[in-house]
Amino acid sequence: MSRIGKKPVELPGGVEASVSGQTIEVKGPKGSRAFTATDDVSLAVADNAVTVEPRGKSKRARQQWGMSRTMVQNLVTGVTDGFKKELEITGVGYRAQMQGNTLKLSLGYSHDVDFEVPAGVTVTCPKNTEVVIEGNDQQLVGQVAANIREWRAPEPYKGKGIRYKGEYIFRKEGKKK
Repeated sequence: MSRIGKKPVELPGGVEASVSGQTIEVKGPKGSRAFTATDDVSLAVADNAVTVEPRGKSKRARQQWGMSRTMVQNLVTGVTDGFKKELEITGVGYRAQMQGNTLKLSLGYSHDVDFEVPAGVTVTCPKNTEVVIEGNDQQLVGQVAANIREWRAPEPYKGKGIRYKGEYIFRKEGKKK
């Protein structure tokens, strides 16, 4: 039995959910999101909560049960609170700034890196060494953060680069003389 799958997903005030076939659509203050579950689970909305039940006792049905419930929970969280990733830029001369829908990054290359922000995500720079990515799709927010971080991942000797806020970089000792 899935401990996660057994719990119903509560719908807070201002959030509506509708099921049509295997697709659930959740509407809230921050927009609407949809998820299509596999045929191994059944979705139902009742008493201001969404329940996910497996169809059968196969291993795949039990796997999809907990995963589908978590996906529905992420839809509800996305349309109510949204998701947020914060990046820190460390290094001499490394900085970031927004220009319209483009994030301009100075990362020690011979040129500035222009990162086009995709639709559905909001990127802000409160300081020139901080980047905040927000949106209602957890996967898209995380992917945009990973794509920005990929331009200059933190290196282990000086710690220069783009890191997630609170991320610990294992530091190495340099050459001994």
